Amino acid sequence: MSLPSNILRFQKMKTNLLLFSLICTYAAFSQVGIGTLDPTASLDINGDVRIRTVNAESNLDVAKDSILVVSRDGVVKSIPSKTVIEKGLPSTVKGTFSGSGAVNLTLASGSEIIPFNAVDFDTNNEYDLGTATFTAKQDGIYAVNVQIKASSGIAVATNFGVQIMKNNMVENRNSYANVGVTIAFVTINVTSPIRNSQTLVQLDKDDTINFEVVSSLASVNLLGNDEDSFFTIHQIR
Repeated sequence: MSLPSNILRFQKMKTNLLLFSLICTYAAFSQVGIGTLDPTASLDINGDVRIRTVNAESNLDVAKDSILVVSRDGVVKSIPSKTVIEKGLPSTVKGTFSGSGAVNLTLASGSEIIPFNAVDFDTNNEYDLGTATFTAKQDGIYAVNVQIKASSGIAVATNFGVQIMKNNMVENRNSYANVGVTIAFVTINVTSPIRNSQTLVQLDKDDTINFEVVSSLASVNLLGNDEDSFFTIHQIR
């Protein structure tokens, strides 16, 4: 004698509910592996992942906050989108002085850090205005350039120059004494008051770059105009 159809449907529903409960309980207290017998996460997939349909996100404020990435251990994690952009964009910095007046530097030991205290742009926020120091956020090859112009007081035969410092060590220097020409017993300084230095340098993460005036003078006045005194740092690879 067969059971009525309504009883059969009820028993089938009970069976489905029992299976669903078992699956949920298993998922709650263990790990599920697809393509692996040894899962190490709640869901561990060893193989390609295909998503056939994705709902569009209409809230752009949510969409731009973070994205999913695959870490080196293969685990999918979220990361702020700004961090990903900074990693992908090369460093580009141009620094100047905040004012156009003369900048007086005292050279107690023959050199002094140039206190560039303004930036026209700093794409990855790597230049510290307080310490006048660039700190690399990523490994790479960087093109570094600096120019300064003395306002006055650089006498003939006085050493004057500028140097690029990497991790507080001289990386490149352009320094020489002024040259004078004597006409009718009057010596005229004919050397340009501008000094500049440029180089390619390999930087690792957290390496630093800053710039120094070097001179045998006790003090030097630099022009603060950004067309006269400035620096640039650009990551080329």
